[in-house]
Amino acid sequence: MRVTVEVVGEDTHEFDVTDETYADLLEAVELSPHEVSVMVDGTPVPEDQPVDAEHVRVLRLIRGG
Repeated sequence: MRVTVEVVGEDTHEFDVTDETYADLLEAVELSPHEVSVMVDGTPVPEDQPVDAEHVRVLRLIRGG
C-alpha cells in the first residue's frame, strides 16, 4: 500500500508499506514518537499499531526555537 505522511507545517513523504507500524513511519521521517502525535482521519493512533491508512498526518508537539 502507498502511504502519504504529511508532517503538518513542514513537508510530505510517500512510502510503500506492507506490515510497518506508525512508529516505523516516524522513524523514516526522522521524528520521535515523544515529540509528535500521529493522526488518521483526525483521530490520534498508537504508534505501535500497524499502518492501515493511506494518508497520515503528523503533528509536532515540541519545536525547537
